[in-house]
Amino acid sequence: MSNRMFSRRSFLLGFAAAASAQDPPGGMVRIPGGTFQMGLDAAGIASRYPQLSPRMRDLLRSETPRHPVTLASFDLDRHEVTNREFQSFLDASPTWRPGRIDPKLHNGDYLKHWEGGRYPAALAEHPVVYVSWYAARAFAGWAGKRLPAEAEWEFAARGGVADGEYPWGNETPTPARANFADSRIGAATAVASYAPNGYGLYDMAGNVWEYCADPWRDSYDAAPVRDDDTVLRRIIRGGSWGGSPLNLRVSFRDSHPAIGAGPHVGFRCARGGLATGNNFFRLL
Repeated sequence: MSNRMFSRRSFLLGFAAAASAQDPPGGMVRIPGGTFQMGLDAAGIASRYPQLSPRMRDLLRSETPRHPVTLASFDLDRHEVTNREFQSFLDASPTWRPGRIDPKLHNGDYLKHWEGGRYPAALAEHPVVYVSWYAARAFAGWAGKRLPAEAEWEFAARGGVADGEYPWGNETPTPARANFADSRIGAATAVASYAPNGYGLYDMAGNVWEYCADPWRDSYDAAPVRDDDTVLRRIIRGGSWGGSPLNLRVSFRDSHPAIGAGPHVGFRCARGGLATGNNFFRLL
């Protein structure tokens, strides 16, 4: 068996429990399965984004090639994991508390804004930030969930609108729709402060970037990356309170250090489901 086949089978075993026929647990939304076109067509970038500089258009090539992805139904958290929810994880998992977490699993800023191992009271319903990808994955496992695959995240962010540019459709982002740079807030807001998308998901654009399970690749047809704990960068999606309208697009992808606890990156969790076939996801 090739290394490529082994890594994909490991992905299936690790992330692909069959979607439950029961209603999703509290705080989650059932995302219906289906096939969608993920990413951008490279040939159309210049005509679709004529206002961008050549350098910025080149950045968007990470979203190419546009390709079909088929997903089984899965559950996704209605909003980003909050400080209050993450506190419950720490109370039950002492080795992940500040001061006790393995130093190899963060960059030194892990939960730096908490005091005495507790979140600031005013931020209970704000997304937890200053967490590493490793801590996000550990929380998800403790909760009986997992981090979403990148394809699942994009499908869910689209909210049932096949060709929408943003979670709400094609209308230009405004401070009334999302927390991003033009909002001039300069920090995350409480979760669910803005209208949800068509699937009932909040903050799929702006507020904080969200970790996905996948290791970073420069494009969808780039060579597969070994997916283990030595991977240095993980995919993040959705943009943040400091992001531009370009970052808020449902197809925009970026990467972040797996140890990179910072004020602009959080996460939400998924449950059940799996990608069932497409040319670039490389299941087998």
